[in-house]
Amino acid sequence: KKRNPKDKANHLALVKFLEKDVAQTSGPSNPKDEVDNLADHDGDEMFVYPWKGVVVNLPVELKDGRYVGKSGSNMRDHLTSRGFNPTRVHPLWNFRGHSGCAVVEFNKGWAGFNNAMSFEKAYEADHHGKRDWKVVNDKSAIYGWVARADDYRANNLIGEHLRKIGDLRTVSDIMAEEDRKANTLVSNLTNVIEVKKRHFEEMESKFFETESSLSKLIAEKDLLHQSYNEEIKKIQVSARDHFQRIFNDHEKIKLQLEKQKRELELRGNELEKREVVNEYERKKLSEEIEENSVKNSLLQMASDEQRKADESVMKLADDQKREKEDLHKKIILLEKQLDAKQAVELEIERLRGQLNVMKHIGDDDKEVIKKVEDIHKNLREKEEELEDLESLNQTLVVQERKSNDELQDARKELIEGLKELSKSAHIGVKRMGELENKPFLDAMKRKYGDMDAEDRASEMCSLWEEYLRDPNWHPFKIVTVNGKSQGIIDENDDKLKGLKRDMGEDVYKAVATALTEINDYNPSGRYITTELWNFTEGRKASLQEGVSFLLNMWDVQKRRRTA
Repeated sequence: KKRNPKDKANHLALVKFLEKDVAQTSGPSNPKDEVDNLADHDGDEMFVYPWKGVVVNLPVELKDGRYVGKSGSNMRDHLTSRGFNPTRVHPLWNFRGHSGCAVVEFNKGWAGFNNAMSFEKAYEADHHGKRDWKVVNDKSAIYGWVARADDYRANNLIGEHLRKIGDLRTVSDIMAEEDRKANTLVSNLTNVIEVKKRHFEEMESKFFETESSLSKLIAEKDLLHQSYNEEIKKIQVSARDHFQRIFNDHEKIKLQLEKQKRELELRGNELEKREVVNEYERKKLSEEIEENSVKNSLLQMASDEQRKADESVMKLADDQKREKEDLHKKIILLEKQLDAKQAVELEIERLRGQLNVMKHIGDDDKEVIKKVEDIHKNLREKEEELEDLESLNQTLVVQERKSNDELQDARKELIEGLKELSKSAHIGVKRMGELENKPFLDAMKRKYGDMDAEDRASEMCSLWEEYLRDPNWHPFKIVTVNGKSQGIIDENDDKLKGLKRDMGEDVYKAVATALTEINDYNPSGRYITTELWNFTEGRKASLQEGVSFLLNMWDVQKRRRTA
């Protein structure tokens, strides 16, 4: 039975794969030489595998107390030029230096075996083989041979190296292993071809099913298309008749409108002749009225905005003044209440002392008993008065805290309002703990010139900003001033000492200032905070100073608008 085209194609693909891929993995094709080399040797002879050669008596010389010789690549190039094609030559070294021996490595395939045997035969032909090395006493040239079992098992430098990089194998074992690999490969390829064949048949079946289904769909589509075209033709005929009727009606209406238009034009010409004189004056008056209306509207809007701004500023100033006065009154009242509380406490202690004295005088004297009762009564009254004072004091403390919170909120609002002002003003907002870039820029200009100064200054400033925000870096020491402990900059800190030495005094002062501000205003978070600041005196500004500055600004702006 003849094979079908698919079987032929599968078999041809397998043949091409075996010819191309399997032949390449088996090494260069030189069957005659390989058969000759294999025929010369017993199949059970043990070789070091992968194929290795041994060269001895390499020329060496003594330099600085150690033997040195040519590199392995030099020997490899020499052997390659003779047609042996080694992959690598590995010189062997010992404690005295170059040993004069080397191991030659060949490819693992049969081409490598052929090159190794050619290498051995060439040296044997020159009487520099293994037997010559063992017999000849006067050894004046290089000797070489293929590594075998005795070399592998030798208790010397060559044997140790061969045992590290290879194994003992017979030619028969290697050939049997390659046969097993080839059979396994053929079996695997056969299975793959069968799987591909089944997959192809499944795809072919699906193709025929899809083709049949597609043919049915195409036929149904043609029928639908034909029906659709017939319906479209009917709709087009109906629409054309309908549009024709509408067009005729429009033509009639158009003629009527044109007639009415001509009549209106005649009447309009008559009216234009009558009113042409007054039209220019009326138009001019209308434009002036419109311009005045726009100007009045803009002026009214500006006036409203100004009034709102004035009211807001005055309200803020009045609120701050009233809150300050209330706070001052509360402080005075608290002081009075505290004095009264202390006086009542002293009176209570005095009455208790009198009571104790009266108790010790005696219980029989009626006058003493009456005095004790009076003292008890006064003591109860004073204790009630003390409780009332403590309650009032607690209420005032709560009100004071509330007022203080309101003042802090007002201070925050004032800071937000003044943030956009320039630092040239004597009252403004300062970022506490922010590092100034100018000292770094000046230092970099002195050190590197103007070319790279700006970039270097930005990098250095960014680096020190990271240091400032590092909670693990705490360059402060505690000192006692006027009996109080306070933290100051530790000038012996390694980073600060290095900064002062490398960048100068100005940069050091800028970093020290930022450190001090962070330690004063935000020691735990180590991030920048904003504060109302008096730039003229270099200190924290009071809320009254901020409000006064804001009122002065408002007065200046008001005078400018008035002028």
